[in-house]
Amino acid sequence: MNDDLASARHDPPSDRSAAPLAPVGARRHGPWTILTRTEAYRDPWVRVERDDVIRPDGLPGSYCVIHLKAGVTVIAVDDRGRVHLTREFHYGVGRVTVEGASGGIDAGESPDEAARRELREELGLEARTWVDLGSVDPFTANVVSPTRLYLALGLTEVEAAPEGTERIERVTMPLFQAVEEVLASRITHAPSCLAILRGALHLGIGLRRIGPDGGSE
Repeated sequence: MNDDLASARHDPPSDRSAAPLAPVGARRHGPWTILTRTEAYRDPWVRVERDDVIRPDGLPGSYCVIHLKAGVTVIAVDDRGRVHLTREFHYGVGRVTVEGASGGIDAGESPDEAARRELREELGLEARTWVDLGSVDPFTANVVSPTRLYLALGLTEVEAAPEGTERIERVTMPLFQAVEEVLASRITHAPSCLAILRGALHLGIGLRRIGPDGGSE
């Protein structure tokens, strides 16, 4: 979905119901000047805004920004050093991908609460220890999609409760192998890639197993 929406940057979808937001007046936005802002589309997960602007070179133009629901990604590592990931078909990219447990932060929910919920729902796991691995902006040019990253340790099996749109298979591998999968572009979900690498650095395992050519030493 993110890739498809990103194509709307210079050619936003036509929507007769689009309504201007409260006037923002001409205001600076870095080297740009925003003249007016219009909400072009909204649903529970996505909001698209179209700005009429003065570009940094002084010419008039327009710019679309897609706001996605803020989310979390969890990398769960058990006492044997194995990482537990999801394998699932994702509509936007149109293929099966391997990722950490991920999802949006619900209204009134903290990122920590969302991380615990997603791990339980998608993988049927709870964790005794949680490490905040920081945040990532998967896109910066025209998509706002802040994602908080977590490392979950001390795992306990519980009953999974995936959503009706989810068909999730659990994938388990040594953490150093997950690092190799990231470096070989076999794991491509950006928040999961960064969480795996940060988690490996935090635990002091994984990266030392990788040689200069990307293979195991």
